[in-house]
Amino acid sequence: MTLRISLRDGEQVIVNGAVLRSIGRTDLCVENSVTVLRGREVMSAEDATTPARRLYYACMLAYIDPDGAAAHHDAIVGYLRGLVGALEAPEARAACTRFACKVATSDFYRALADCRALIAYEADVFARADQAA
Repeated sequence: MTLRISLRDGEQVIVNGAVLRSIGRTDLCVENSVTVLRGREVMSAEDATTPARRLYYACMLAYIDPDGAAAHHDAIVGYLRGLVGALEAPEARAACTRFACKVATSDFYRALADCRALIAYEADVFARADQAA
């Protein structure tokens, strides 16, 4: 199955751990099984500033670094444990459960989608706390 990726000028993509940046508008066709993250899915260590973002970053590293996945898995479990303890909303806990099930089967790419939902939930909680203050 071929995966077609369209990149804007300057957009990054990670392919099997290699960070690539497009020069000009670029279309890529991936014709075999590889780990791919597009620019909007990539998070830098500096951006991992909240519990949900740290969880996303650890999961992203596990996805793009299969050889180090065991070490990243330990970090994921630690971050997830701390996050679940702080969550009150049932939908956020359900997202954590979906995330954990995907991580348990090493489906890190799909787990990232659940983690993005947790990041959005976390941002909403922080925004409401700022409004209340």
